[in-house]
Amino acid sequence: MTEARDTEARAILAQNDRGGYTVPTHGLYPYQWNWDSVFAAIGFAEHDMDRAWTEIETLFSGQWENGMVPHIIFHQVDPSYFPGPDIWRGTGPIPSSGISQPPIAATFVRWLLDLDPTYEPRARTLFPALMASHRWFMTWRNEDGAIVVTHPWETGRDNCPDWDDTFAAIEPEGVDEYYRRDTTHVVEDERPRRWDYDRYLYLVKLGADSGWSEPYLREVTPFRVADPTMTFTLLRATRDLRALAIRLGEPTAELDQWIGDMERGAQRLWNEEAQTYDCVDIRSGKHTGVVSNASFLCWFAGINDDRMLAQFDRIAEATTYFVPSTDPAHPAYEPKRYWRGPVWAMLNVLIAAGLAEAGHSERARNLTEATGRMIAENGFAEYFDPRDGAPAGGRNFTWTAAVWLAWASPTTGGTPWARSS
Repeated sequence: MTEARDTEARAILAQNDRGGYTVPTHGLYPYQWNWDSVFAAIGFAEHDMDRAWTEIETLFSGQWENGMVPHIIFHQVDPSYFPGPDIWRGTGPIPSSGISQPPIAATFVRWLLDLDPTYEPRARTLFPALMASHRWFMTWRNEDGAIVVTHPWETGRDNCPDWDDTFAAIEPEGVDEYYRRDTTHVVEDERPRRWDYDRYLYLVKLGADSGWSEPYLREVTPFRVADPTMTFTLLRATRDLRALAIRLGEPTAELDQWIGDMERGAQRLWNEEAQTYDCVDIRSGKHTGVVSNASFLCWFAGINDDRMLAQFDRIAEATTYFVPSTDPAHPAYEPKRYWRGPVWAMLNVLIAAGLAEAGHSERARNLTEATGRMIAENGFAEYFDPRDGAPAGGRNFTWTAAVWLAWASPTTGGTPWARSS
C-alpha cells in the first residue's frame, strides 16, 4: 500500500499543478494559497527539485511593495470561489487577498537547500524577498514580540474556538448578501458556520475599504489577536533565515534583534491558568484558554518548554489519531468541523520536527507513525477525524500528499530537520 500511496501522492501534485503553482485541490480552492504552496514545494522536492523552487518563486511573485506575501494569489479568475479578487481588492502586483499566512517559506527554503546545495543561487535571489516579508511582520504585526493577526484566515486556523469570544463582540454590519460556494464541495457540517462567515466578510470589507492600510487597521480593527501559529512559525522561520544569511554571507544583526524580540514575546502567549500557549486578544487582554495543535508549535520555534509535554501526552492518549486542532476536552471541540477538532497532517510535520529537535524523539516518532497510518488508511484528505481517521474536507489535497512524500511515507519520507540554528 505504501508504494501505491507514493504514486498517488505524486499524481495529486501533478493534477493540482497549474503551471508554476499548485492549487490546494480542484474546485474547493482554485487559486494559489500561501502556506499550501510552501508545503507543496517539499512534496515536489521528492521527485522534481526544480519544480519545488518554482512553486515558492511563483508565490513571491505576488509579494506586495510593503513586503507582505498574500494568503491567496488570484493568478486566473475562477468564479467558483468566494470571496474573489473583486471582494478583496488587494493592491499587489497580481490580484490577491489583503492578508498573509503563517510565514514558513524561509524554513522550507533552508530545507530545500540542505537537500540540494546546488540551488544556492535561487536561494540567494529569494533572500531579499524573504527578509522583506519578515520585516513586514515585525513592523505591522509585532506586539511586544508576539505576532498578531487581523483576520482568522491569516493564521490558517480559520474557525478554531480561539476566535469565538472575539467574534461574539463583532456586529457584522454592512456585509452584503453572499452565496457560499465552499459548501457545494464539502458537507456543511465539516465547514465553518455562517455566523463565522459573516464576521470573516466584515473584516475583509473593513480592510478592503481602507485600501489595506496597516496603520489604520492597527488602530480600528476589532480583531487583533496574538497567535501561537504566527508567533511560533515566524520565530522558527527567522532562525532559519538567519542560518541562510550566514550561509549566503548576509548580515544578521536585524535577524538577531527579531529573534530576541519574539523569544520574549512568545512568553506573552503562556496562559498560566490553562498551562498552555494560546491566543491573546490584544483589545481585551484576555487569553482564549484553548489548547490547540498550534500550542505544540513551541518546540518548532525553539521554545523548549517541558510544561507542554503533559498536555501533549494527555491529548495523544485521548484520541486514536493526533494532534487534533482543538483539545477534545474543550466544550467547543467538534471532531469533523474544519479547525474545531480534526487532525491536519501538515501541522503534524511541524510539531514532530520540533519534538525531535527538542530531544523528545519517541513522541516525534509516534506522531510520525500515527500520521503515516492515518494517511495510508484514509487517503489524501484535507483533514481527518481524530477518532477514527475518517477523511474530511477536500480530497486529493496537495499539502497532505506533499507531507506524505516528504515525511510520513515509510519509503520516501524521513525525519525532517533535527538540526540546530
